[in-house]
Amino acid sequence: MHEQIDHILLTQEQIQNRVGELAAQLSRDYEGKNPIFVGVLKGVVMFFSDIVRGFTDPCQIDFMWLSSYAGCESSGDVKVVQGLSQDIRGRHIVILEDIFDTGNSLSYTYNYLQSLEPASLEICTFLDKPERRNPGVTLKPKYVGYVIPNEFVVGYGLDYNEYFRNLPYIGVLKQEVYQN
Repeated sequence: MHEQIDHILLTQEQIQNRVGELAAQLSRDYEGKNPIFVGVLKGVVMFFSDIVRGFTDPCQIDFMWLSSYAGCESSGDVKVVQGLSQDIRGRHIVILEDIFDTGNSLSYTYNYLQSLEPASLEICTFLDKPERRNPGVTLKPKYVGYVIPNEFVVGYGLDYNEYFRNLPYIGVLKQEVYQN
């Protein structure tokens, strides 16, 4: 375990097992539908690649890059750094998200993609942190890996100031790391 991690919340094995279950469920639900998986960069990269590799039917991928965080806190202001590269009108879309936290970024993404007239639009998030949700956010992901407590988590793509993404587990960052 990394010295700046307080404790491991989800092990590499737990992650692999749950992601495999989600990929199997998505494969069943989207069989024959040729979905486009849309990843919201950067944190989703590990989860995204594992889900897509586990999906058993033809699919396509695309990415959006949004920014709403400064350090460990959401700024509340979502900015599009990079949009989609393809037309999604009439297509089945699954948003893959690393963590459903305040809901600001995911609400923005969902509303933006809905305006592009997909045939269907669902959300698959690896982590759901409902204690942090802004009161006005009403989205409910169809697919959830784990519901977690309100702790600052890193690893498996999640970061603190661009560090810790490469950890193979989900760890809780020591408070002194992000409070300084």
